[in-house]
Amino acid sequence: MVDIYIKEEFYAYDAFHIVKAFLPNEEIKQHINRERNEIISIDVDKQTIIKIDDVNKECTKKENKSEVNKKIYKQMERYTNKSIAWGILTGIRPTKILMKKLEDGKSEEDIKEWFQQQYLVSEKKATLGMEIAKREKSLLEQLDYENGYSLYIGIPFCPTTCSYCSFTSYPIQQWKERTDEYLEALCKEISFVGETSKEKKLNTIYMGGGTPTTLEAEQLDRLLTHVEKTFSLEELKEFTVEAGRPDSITEAKLEVLKRHHITRISINPQTMQQKTLDSIGRRHTVEDVIRIFRLARKLGFDNINMDLIAGLTGENVDDMRDTLEKIKELNPDNLTVHSLAIKRASKLNQTETKKELMNQSETLSEMIELAAKYAGEMELFPYYLYRQKNIAGNFENVGYAKVDKAGIYNILIMEEKQSIVAVGAGASTKIVLPKGKEIRDRKSGDLKNIVRIENVKDVDAYIMRIDEMIERKGEWLWR
Repeated sequence: MVDIYIKEEFYAYDAFHIVKAFLPNEEIKQHINRERNEIISIDVDKQTIIKIDDVNKECTKKENKSEVNKKIYKQMERYTNKSIAWGILTGIRPTKILMKKLEDGKSEEDIKEWFQQQYLVSEKKATLGMEIAKREKSLLEQLDYENGYSLYIGIPFCPTTCSYCSFTSYPIQQWKERTDEYLEALCKEISFVGETSKEKKLNTIYMGGGTPTTLEAEQLDRLLTHVEKTFSLEELKEFTVEAGRPDSITEAKLEVLKRHHITRISINPQTMQQKTLDSIGRRHTVEDVIRIFRLARKLGFDNINMDLIAGLTGENVDDMRDTLEKIKELNPDNLTVHSLAIKRASKLNQTETKKELMNQSETLSEMIELAAKYAGEMELFPYYLYRQKNIAGNFENVGYAKVDKAGIYNILIMEEKQSIVAVGAGASTKIVLPKGKEIRDRKSGDLKNIVRIENVKDVDAYIMRIDEMIERKGEWLWR
C-alpha cells in the first residue's frame, strides 16, 4: 500500500503518475491536507520513503511543480533501484514539446539536452522523440492550419469487443436492425458540418470506431457517397478507413472502398499468434489476416497499415519475433506498435492478469526494440508517437511508415495543430482556436487554445439527440 500525502492538489496528478510508473502493481491512495507542513510525503506500508518539505518562493508555481516532480523521481529511482525511460513526463504527447522548440528555432542538440534535463528522459527516448518531431514538422508544413481542418467519422460497432479495448463500440449483431437509423443520423450531422465548413479546406478524413467495415457493403457505399456529395475533396491529402478486424472484411467491402478512392486502410491483427487472438476475443485466424491483406493488395491498395500490441497476455519475446516475421513477409506500408495499456473500461482491467501485465517492463522493452529493428528492415521509419495512461512498463506507441506513406491524421490528432471535426456516437471534436482568440480555463485559470465538443457515446441517445449534437457544434464551429 502506498499513501501520498499532499499539501496542495496542484501536485497530486503528477505525483500519482510518477509513483505509479515505478510501482505499477501497488494500490496508491492520495490524501490532500492543506494543514500539513510537508509539500509531499510518500509512505510505503506506513514507512516514509520520500519527504519534500519546501519549495522556492521566488519561483513560479509551475517551476516549483517541475522541481517537486524531479525530487519525487530521483528518490523513487533510489528506492526502487530502477529508472523510467520517459522520466517525469506524464503527458501523452512528448513530441509536441519537441516540435514547439523546433518551431522556435532551437538547435536539435540544445533541444535534446534541455529535454533530458527538464524531464529526466533517457537519451534513447530523447533521440527517438527528436527524430519523430522533425518528421512530423516536415509533413505538417504542407497543411494550412488556419483555413484547413480534418474530419473524423465514427462507426461504433465491432464484431466483438476485444479484452484490451475501451473505445466506444457495440457488438454489431445487437444493432443489425438499427444501423440504418444510425447512418441516417450520422449523415445528418455530416451534412451540417459540410454546410458550415464550405469556406474551409478539408485536408484529411479518418473513418474509425469501432470497426467501420462491420457495416454492409451497400451501407459503406451509401455513407461514402454522402461524404463525396457533401464536401469538396480538392484539398484532400488522405482518406483513411479502419478496416481493422479481418473478420469484418469482404471482397465486396474492399471494392466499395477502392471505388470511393480511399487512400489508406488499416488491417489490424494486433498479434499473429492464434492462441492470443482466441484469448483476447478476436474471432478470426492468422490465416484470415494474411488472406485479407493479400486480397487488399490484389485490389490495388498501396497504403496499408497494420497494428500490433506488445505485451498481450501470455506472449513472450519469441512470440513477438514470430509475429514480426509474419508481418515482414506481408510488407505493409505502415506498422503501428502499441505498448499494452490497461484501460479502465476494458475487460483486462477487471481480471487477475492485470498485475502480471503491468509488471513486465523488461519483456516489453525487448519486444519494442525488436519491433523497431524489424520496422527498419522493412524500410519503415518512425513518424508519430504517443503515450497513454496505465501503459505497461511506462513505454509508448510508435507509428512507422515507408517514405510518403505516413498517416497525416495520426500526427494531427497528437500535435493538435489543426481543428478536427468529429461526427458519430462518442466522437470528440477538437477546435483549435487562432492565436489571440484563446479562452480561459475555468479550473486552472490558464489560457487554452483547444475547445472540445463531445458527442454522446450511447448509440440510442445519439440517434434520438442528433439535433442536440448538431447544435453543440454550431455554437463553436468556425465562430
